[in-house]
Amino acid sequence: MTHQPGQERFRVIRPEEMQWRAFPPFPSEARLAVLTGDPTKPGPYVIRVRLPHNVRMMPHRHPEDRIYTVISGVFYIGLGDLFDANGLTAHGPGSVVVLPGGQPHFHWARSGEYVTQVTAIGPLGLEYVDPAHDPGSAGHTALGETAVSNDCRDQRARRLLEWANQSQLTRWFRWVSRET
Repeated sequence: MTHQPGQERFRVIRPEEMQWRAFPPFPSEARLAVLTGDPTKPGPYVIRVRLPHNVRMMPHRHPEDRIYTVISGVFYIGLGDLFDANGLTAHGPGSVVVLPGGQPHFHWARSGEYVTQVTAIGPLGLEYVDPAHDPGSAGHTALGETAVSNDCRDQRARRLLEWANQSQLTRWFRWVSRET
């Protein structure tokens, strides 16, 4: 029998063992934890995403179909190419949201921090509808971010630009896997 990476043996991943890390395509306050699989390769993966209160993920799409399970908080998601607070729907813990690949959507941690678990078949992809909303693009300030000095913003932009292409995201995931 052939197993997926990390799935050849029984194991349990407890919340306190999860390695939460910044993920360059996300707003700076957001965190991602890889639970199983390699999101850079074809095959199943499971990740968790944590967005603090009032942070927004502007309209973006993923090429892969995704299943979101709300772990904690209220997950606000809307569909479309433009961020529309009136188009958001709220989903509490235990809710399951099925998102077809290619569907433009957006999130907002409107009422407080939320954690979702994403189950999908990789490789993971993320493309912002408006490239100006991509945290990796120069001069970007995401909605919900705290204003920072120009020097800090420039340093952050340079650091995020290093992650701008898929091969660098692959290296990020490999680094995370090596650390866990």
